[in-house]
Amino acid sequence: MALREILHYPDPVLKQKSLPVTEFDDELKQLAEDMVETMYDAPGVGLAAPQVGVLKRVIVLDCSAKDEPEDLLIAVNPEIIAGEGDSCEEEGCLSVPGFWAGVPRYSRATMRYQDVEGNTHERQADGLLAIGMQHEIDHLEGILFVDRLSPLKRSMFKKKYLKMLKEREEENEA
Repeated sequence: MALREILHYPDPVLKQKSLPVTEFDDELKQLAEDMVETMYDAPGVGLAAPQVGVLKRVIVLDCSAKDEPEDLLIAVNPEIIAGEGDSCEEEGCLSVPGFWAGVPRYSRATMRYQDVEGNTHERQADGLLAIGMQHEIDHLEGILFVDRLSPLKRSMFKKKYLKMLKEREEENEA
């Protein structure tokens, strides 16, 4: 296993669509293991392959609370096949560090996916896991959570975030 670098906004790779996985081989298993290790190290509750520079349809999630056992989900070629209810919870993202915003999502969702062996599964979820599934699948479509904000909030985010990046860059040069 190895830690992978997490790409940050505005890296153009984050805006690209991921390709379906067609080969369920050792390379895929290694990618999934690396993503899990990277997610836990960050620390985060989810990570999509594009966030580590790989344009494949793979996500990892673990939305368990710190005092609960791990509930790791590795999903290959995931898709939301049903959703209901409305939610607008605060979300953050490992690729957009330091920024949080309320994002409209389904409050309950069903995801169809394959495991690293190629077997098909369905998982129903509500709460944080449902939000996480939708958030990570968005990454596979080249969509960041900030893209789901209103035009005004998105504009405010870009100004604030780019200013923050410039300040960090200046600090690093000093």
